[in-house]
Amino acid sequence: MNKFSNDDCIFVAGANGLAGSAICRSLRNNGFNNLLTPRKKDLDLTNFEEVKNWFSKRKPSIVILCAAKVGGILANYNYPGDFILENLKIQNNVIELSWRNNVKKFIFLGSSCIYPKFANQPIKEESLLTGKLEDTNRAYAIAKISGIELCESLRKQYGFNAISLMPTNLYGPGDSYLLNNSHVLPSLVRKFVVAKHTSQKEVTCWGTGSPLREFLYSDDLGNAIVKLMKTMDTKLENYAGNKIYDSPAIFNVGSGFEVTIKELAQKIAKLTEFEGQIKWDTSKPDGTPRKLLDISKIRCTGWEPKINLEEGLKRVAKDFQINHLDDCL
Repeated sequence: MNKFSNDDCIFVAGANGLAGSAICRSLRNNGFNNLLTPRKKDLDLTNFEEVKNWFSKRKPSIVILCAAKVGGILANYNYPGDFILENLKIQNNVIELSWRNNVKKFIFLGSSCIYPKFANQPIKEESLLTGKLEDTNRAYAIAKISGIELCESLRKQYGFNAISLMPTNLYGPGDSYLLNNSHVLPSLVRKFVVAKHTSQKEVTCWGTGSPLREFLYSDDLGNAIVKLMKTMDTKLENYAGNKIYDSPAIFNVGSGFEVTIKELAQKIAKLTEFEGQIKWDTSKPDGTPRKLLDISKIRCTGWEPKINLEEGLKRVAKDFQINHLDDCL
């Protein structure tokens, strides 16, 4: 197994996003302070030559790729070309150059949308490529699947020490609250907080409210990545006596708890003290009817999610009120 120390130079690609900022917090909390966290204006991950030159100068020993073009149902549906093209460029550049520069460990952050729309629940890692994808985010999902396959192919052929994590729906501080392009949880937080603040009588939500969704607080993902970074080597077949993977080296990361979108809206309405009417625009898509991840594999490492949905919602609502509300009024 590759040995890691707190002095290792760690490149967190996408460090300023929701996942990346949480990963950096977890790394620093565990004594890893030698972090490379360039902003997009300083390093264009879609430009191969720019990334190549950056690697040759900085020489990171560990790379965590969480940079991606992301968005909710509407954004994915309206701009599929942008989603697949930009994500493929980012992934191909960072993965190839990490391999060519012999990094000690590479961690790729995927998404639960890689799994078939009607996969057996809870969804195991082995469900990948066993069925049809959800149409509304197919382009994004295929990009992420390509990233997983690139990591796997380089691992099998060249011994590239890469693992891939598939988080469920993330939320937390630093999330995007754009009305039409954000994910469902931050979008609902925005709608209800603004409605309460402006004394609105009703809030309209998308779809029927019936789909079941699993949510994971971003700091729990950060802790999972630190755990796997410190303990897992893709040449190993077991951890603590438990056989958890041969191939592919993929780990689901979730909370193990699901809730309907309607129940989620009601929880946020209660939290924000919104007492008006909740309406459902059924002309809008629901997306995948259910998506619960099987997290038994990562639990074998000793990792467990710590922050439940109620506590996470309180933190996110507070973050929005303090840092984003004025911009949304």
